[in-house]
Amino acid sequence: MQWKSQLHSLKAYQPGKTMEDVKEQFNLDKVVKLASNENPFGCSPSVGEYISSALTAHAIYPDGYAKQLRMKVADLLSVEPQQLLFGNGSDEVIQMISRALLTPGKSTVMATPTFPQYKHNAVVEGAEVREIPLDEAGKHQLGKMLAAIDETTAVVWLCSPNNPTGEYIRNHELLEFMDHVPSHVLVVLDEAYYEYVTAEDYYDSIKLLDKYPQLLVTRTFSKAYGLAGFRVGYGVGHPDVIGKLEPIREPFNNNSLGQGAAAAAVDDQEFISHCREQNRKGLQQFYDFCEQHGLNYMKSQANFILIDFGVSGDEVFHYLMSKGYIVRSGQALGYPEAVRVTVGSPEQNEELISLMKEFLVVSKGV
Repeated sequence: MQWKSQLHSLKAYQPGKTMEDVKEQFNLDKVVKLASNENPFGCSPSVGEYISSALTAHAIYPDGYAKQLRMKVADLLSVEPQQLLFGNGSDEVIQMISRALLTPGKSTVMATPTFPQYKHNAVVEGAEVREIPLDEAGKHQLGKMLAAIDETTAVVWLCSPNNPTGEYIRNHELLEFMDHVPSHVLVVLDEAYYEYVTAEDYYDSIKLLDKYPQLLVTRTFSKAYGLAGFRVGYGVGHPDVIGKLEPIREPFNNNSLGQGAAAAAVDDQEFISHCREQNRKGLQQFYDFCEQHGLNYMKSQANFILIDFGVSGDEVFHYLMSKGYIVRSGQALGYPEAVRVTVGSPEQNEELISLMKEFLVVSKGV
């Protein structure tokens, strides 16, 4: 078989250990997963009410247009329905964009480290990947990214807040960048963690769509909305851009229950506000811990924090996992001496911080 040559160097996504795997491996009664930036508070009660009363006909295909969800999201964002593109998670929206615009001979620009699916999909399509390192504070170097754009560039990826650093792009930075991006380049602004942002100088991307027709915003129901298991994400952009992407979308890519659950979740913005508030308090728990023990960390606008322990992130990861807490080692994230920790409930954060203190005593004698 004549596989694409670029596939020989690609590795399939490797999911982490499940909670059941960890329980069995370490003979534990309780395991808490704070590794994938899921919502520790679950989802809105309105979703449970929908699921318990849903009269979905399982033998019937879902609504390919996702009309109910489309109208609710359009109303929430004050955009036209034709400005929305729904995906099986925002991962699929990223895949659709890559499939539509990236080919051999084209280039794409992104930060590094950042969400790996930008690069993964670009490699699959045979495009040239131009990676611009984050600065020491974990921020996009937008000037250098702009300088990397040329006539071959089709897509620029911006992740704000960025995964894995939690840093964000300021309003004035984004405007200056967009003012200089050539009109032939699509700028994808990944806002998977948008609902957690509290920074006053964060931009309003939806309001920028009229001014910058080559801007496309992606968001998800997997994070703050707590619907990661339903796989619903979406893109928002100019109708002409969305119109070009729609033919690439699989006909029934969002299942019926996922559409209904997401529609129910949209109605409960009080739940989102509560999660945002609790997340801020949780981040402060970790900030205080880091300050107390002299650990380097990055202040985050997302629902996770990157903490540098000064030793192998794998070592920290394995120690905490043996105690029943799963976090993400920075070894695979571009920060080899750090771990990325999803902010949990107040109780989970307190327990995890206690274990981190134990680790410091064991490893450094602090």
